[in-house]
Amino acid sequence: MEISITLRSVQGTGASRRLRRNGRVPAILYGAGQEALAIELDHNEIYHKLRQEAFHSSLINLMLDGQAHAALLRDVQMHPFRQLVLHIDFQRVDRAKKLHTKVPLHFVNGEVCPGVKQSGAIISHILTEIEVLCLPGDLPEYIEVDLRDLTVVHPYHVSDLKAPAGIEFAALHKGENPAVVAAVLPRAARAEEDAAPVSAADVPATNQKAPAADAGKTGAKK
Repeated sequence: MEISITLRSVQGTGASRRLRRNGRVPAILYGAGQEALAIELDHNEIYHKLRQEAFHSSLINLMLDGQAHAALLRDVQMHPFRQLVLHIDFQRVDRAKKLHTKVPLHFVNGEVCPGVKQSGAIISHILTEIEVLCLPGDLPEYIEVDLRDLTVVHPYHVSDLKAPAGIEFAALHKGENPAVVAAVLPRAARAEEDAAPVSAADVPATNQKAPAADAGKTGAKK
């Protein structure tokens, strides 16, 4: 992805307000051991880019005077109720060093998995994005999770995901293996299972007789 930027000559709250009135967005570019740059960019261009999922997880080329600065989107400040971008943070990346960033998960084949088709379960997405370690050139827009074999008994964990070439899952690197997605029975279905009638064969047999009713006292006190 590519977006044009220019340097900001004036900084401060007042200068940022003037930029926004003129359809520009103040931003900053930092990291990779270089000096932070105060930059600005076109509001309409960045607003429409932010509506694309890939823009939030892909490597972005910030074009400044014909030179590309590879960066990742790190923070966005939006107006509380207006469709207005207030400020953007970009982080430079070194193409020779591994990144630690988040990538969206795209789930497919949930409607045909055994948990849904056979058990009537509902797909519960425990994670919608996942932390990865990779070189900038290997960073994917998303990671696909195939739910074709998902059952009620066995949820998917990070170790069950297929990592694209050059991608390492940060959780596994730290020795963790959290759940990612599960097929969960609806509450009504669980209640029906709990309330299922018990057959006579399920009742344990007993040779004990019920105590006889009290027939009353046989004698009277004199």
